[in-house]
Amino acid sequence: SLPAKLINGGVAGLVGVTCVFPIDLAKTRLQNQQGARVYSGMRDCLAKTIKMEGYFGMYRGAAVNLTLVTPEKAIKLAANDVFRQKLSKDGKLPLWGEVLAGCGAGTCQVVVTTPMEMLKIQLQDAGRLAAQRTVAASAPVAGPTPSLVASRTAQSGAAAPLRRSATRITLELLKTRGLRGLYKGAGATLMRDVPFSMIYFPLFANLNTVGRREDRHSNPQERAPFLQSFMAGCTAGSVAAVAVTPLDVIKTRLQTLQKGEGEDSYRGIIDCTQRILKREGPAAFLKGATCRALVIAPLFGIAQGVYFLGIGEQVLGLLG
Repeated sequence: SLPAKLINGGVAGLVGVTCVFPIDLAKTRLQNQQGARVYSGMRDCLAKTIKMEGYFGMYRGAAVNLTLVTPEKAIKLAANDVFRQKLSKDGKLPLWGEVLAGCGAGTCQVVVTTPMEMLKIQLQDAGRLAAQRTVAASAPVAGPTPSLVASRTAQSGAAAPLRRSATRITLELLKTRGLRGLYKGAGATLMRDVPFSMIYFPLFANLNTVGRREDRHSNPQERAPFLQSFMAGCTAGSVAAVAVTPLDVIKTRLQTLQKGEGEDSYRGIIDCTQRILKREGPAAFLKGATCRALVIAPLFGIAQGVYFLGIGEQVLGLLG
């Protein structure tokens, strides 16, 4: 039933985000780096985050993500199932139907994903900007430096700005830009999430039926063993995540409101793509690809595992 699907998607989102959020934070900070690097990689980013911000610094932005990930994941997983059921004929779903169902799921989730990502990115990237100011202030004045040139404010020892909460950022955006402020980068989010779902859901459905020839295109989650369902979710998630990483880099750059010293601002998707290519080269579009794979794989593995266990059905059963 639809209520059970929504509960399953919500539980899966909460558990998954709690497990992998620090890696997602590292992904955001790595993708936003321009010019000289504050972090050399995922492990270096996490180590410096703990050193400068403490253990809970790795969970900056987690509250807004945990709040909105329940409806986001619920919409994504439930919408895919609904579209699959509508497009099935005689219990069978062709490949084009699987792709179309994934497209519909990705489109539906954007209404929640965009403001969630918008707020999360501001909170996650604040630590990188603070670290950049520290590096810039301690950098030698003589000789040319990349983008981490100390500004007059940093050199004069001015205090870093206070940390902003998700509530404060939301109110500022609504006051200055209206509801459109929360949906900045919606086009890039749609451009990322639709291809992701078009790759993920068909790939998962087919991996989940490996070794079982009968009814390959009917609902696979009801037949696959738990381990197969979990591994199919992990594999399909990592493949889809890496495939759309260039689109995720563009989305992250567009949604980042505060830029560091010497970092570019962008007018839109095309301008962002051109500037990244010109200034940083094609390799920049794969920044954070490993982190994305490490985030998405367990996230969707857990999601499919929760679906398999039928937690939503059990909750509804207890409620009568």
